[in-house]
Amino acid sequence: MKALLTSVGVANDSIRTALVELLGKPIAECTAVHVPTAVYGLPEGVGYATEMTRYWDALGWAELGTLELTTLPSLPEELWRPALEAADAVLVAGGNSGYLSYWAHRTRFAELLPGLVERAVYVGVSAGSCLLTPAYNYDRQRLADSGVYYDDEYAEAAPLSAGDARGVGLVDFHLRPHLNSTDFDVDLSAAAMERAAAKVDGPLYAIDDQSAIAVADGDIRVVSEGDWLLFNAETDGEDT
Repeated sequence: MKALLTSVGVANDSIRTALVELLGKPIAECTAVHVPTAVYGLPEGVGYATEMTRYWDALGWAELGTLELTTLPSLPEELWRPALEAADAVLVAGGNSGYLSYWAHRTRFAELLPGLVERAVYVGVSAGSCLLTPAYNYDRQRLADSGVYYDDEYAEAAPLSAGDARGVGLVDFHLRPHLNSTDFDVDLSAAAMERAAAKVDGPLYAIDDQSAIAVADGDIRVVSEGDWLLFNAETDGEDT
C-alpha cells in the first residue's frame, strides 16, 4: 500500500518529493482521479471543489479526472471503475469527514480502496487522509472537551442527514490534521490533540499544515517542514 496523508495537500517541496517517490515517476507522467465529495458537506462546498480541482491540476498531472461519490449509486460501474483503477493516484479532498465517510461506505469506494492502493498512490487532504484510519470519531462526548472533531461546527449552517464516523482502516494509526492551526473556530493545540489521543487505542499522529505521513508497504514516515506529534507510542515525535 502506498499513501500520502496530508493536512492541506502538497504544501512544500519535502511533501512533493515524497509524492514523487511514492509514484515512482514524475507527476507529469502520471494520471490521477480527484474525489471532491467531502467539500460538499461544507457551506462553501461548491467554491472549495473548484479550488481543489485547480490546485490538483496545478501540480502538473498528465491527466486529471474527477469522481464524485454521490453520483455512483446512479451509474453502472463500467462508466467509472476502469478509470479509477487505471489511475496512478487517487486524490481525496478534505471537508466534512462524516459526509465523506457516509458516501465512501454507501458506494463501493470504501470496498475498492484496499485493491486500489496496492497499485495507486492514495493522497489524502485532511478528512480525506483520515478516511484511511480506523475511525474519524471514537467518542462523540469528546467534542465537549477536545473540539478536534469539528464537523459539528457546520451542522447548523449545513445540516446533513448523511453522516458516518467510520474510517476504512487501511492504516493502524489515528490521525489529526491541522495541528496548531488558527483557521478553525476550535482548539487544535497540542493540548487538544493530547486529549483526543487519550480517547483512542493505538498511535495517534497530529500533523500541522506543513507535514504529511508517507506510508509505503508497511513503512510509516513523517515528512515535515513544520511541526508534528506522535501520541500513544514509546516516544513523541520531534519537530523537523
